[in-house]
Amino acid sequence: MDPFVGEIKICAFSYAPQGWAKCDGSAMTIQQNAALYSLLGITYGGDGKTTFCLPDLRGRTPVHRNPAVANFQQGKSLGAETVALTAANLPQHSHTFNVTSAAGAKSSGLAPNASVLAATGANLYGAAATLTPMGAAACGSAGAGAAHANMQPSLALNFIIATSGLYPSRP
Repeated sequence: MDPFVGEIKICAFSYAPQGWAKCDGSAMTIQQNAALYSLLGITYGGDGKTTFCLPDLRGRTPVHRNPAVANFQQGKSLGAETVALTAANLPQHSHTFNVTSAAGAKSSGLAPNASVLAATGANLYGAAATLTPMGAAACGSAGAGAAHANMQPSLALNFIIATSGLYPSRP
């Protein structure tokens, strides 16, 4: 069965057969591809006088268009391969902890592991010669803001578009 002009298929081989072209954003001449141009126009690029561009699906996941949502307009690219998170991207939360600035007391507990001090019955924690209150900067910010990968599990395949075949009728 002949494909519709403009039909896109996914292939496990790496080339575009005769009558097909790779969906790699290539510029096509309007004069030699009038039927395909009449369907795509300059939705994917080109000057609309002598050239138009094919959809570029390299490294992209296709999604169905939704004219009611601005981000899902025909031909619009969206998303990013990496994202750098900032504090504004994280939900509000806190890292609270309670401490006292009073001097500590020595422990009377024994080490839980028989190989560490327990054999002698010595205390695991003892009184220090000089006790110091905990520093005010003990809990602070962390991280460098570097981007991280933002990609779903994927399999790279070859997307091709029919440049010849049956012209699709409009409803």
